[in-house]
Amino acid sequence: MKAITQHTYGGSDVLRQTEIERPVPGPSEVLVRVHAAGMNPTDWKHRQFAGFLGRLPLVLGWDVSGVVEAVGPGVTIHRAGDEVFGMLPYPHGVGSFAEYAVAPARALVRKPAGIDHVQAGAIPLAALTAWQVLVDAADVQPGQRVLIHAAAGGVGHLAVQIAKARGAHVIGTASAPKHALLRELGADELIDYRSEDFTAIDPVDLVFDTLGGETAIRSLETLKPGGELVTIALGSLPADLAARAEALGVRAYPLLVEADQAGMQAVADLVADGRLRVVVEAAFPLAEAAKGHDLGDTGRVTGKVVLTVAE
Repeated sequence: MKAITQHTYGGSDVLRQTEIERPVPGPSEVLVRVHAAGMNPTDWKHRQFAGFLGRLPLVLGWDVSGVVEAVGPGVTIHRAGDEVFGMLPYPHGVGSFAEYAVAPARALVRKPAGIDHVQAGAIPLAALTAWQVLVDAADVQPGQRVLIHAAAGGVGHLAVQIAKARGAHVIGTASAPKHALLRELGADELIDYRSEDFTAIDPVDLVFDTLGGETAIRSLETLKPGGELVTIALGSLPADLAARAEALGVRAYPLLVEADQAGMQAVADLVADGRLRVVVEAAFPLAEAAKGHDLGDTGRVTGKVVLTVAE
């Protein structure tokens, strides 16, 4: 099968389309013929550095949407021919930038009929991240105030919609040209980070941090007493951030997304109900994966970038 492989770390020029062996599904696994695979910042980071994986050669990609080609022993929830989507187990289940990918059967759910594979392929990792921050970790309740940084990004624009579906008052930071889109997606307040001070807002119950660094530290000042900051930008909490949170009487902690069938089904239900839609800025054929990485490297993507694999 065709796959995008890399044998060293570096810029997008390390990515090559090559022929490798098609994987075989083992017990409790399915083989998916990939139709589309979303791209995420973790892909461009792992292209450059060993990160969580530390192995080469490597086929990147965690997002997948496609059709079940075959099922391994013991699988009963999917059959050959089913249209499915989901996230390969993060981080070690990587490998969707290819014509076929193997996934645990319970990492995948049925693709909603109302969206195509390109849209479905863009959703899983970013939406699961947002769901796990807002629902599993913070348990956002109606009326709570939620500040989402980089609200027009891949995770951010989905987080805005999930927070609204939970009944929250959503405040987003984004450059001014992206405000119209975010209003369409349900944001209640918008802050142009280039010209406005986000710490001047009324106190919030939750900060969804996607940026880390000084932004995360300053964000602690926006929290109500007992409020929470959940960051997806940091693998562990820096000492200065932890100390500042303790001094302010708030909680700060990192979150790393996990494969989760229940969460994936909840996301699929929101999509089917019309309460969650993904914005795809660009789609590239598998052979042009490097172009998708180049776009991602700009750090200015609105929504998601997707690779298209099968028709």
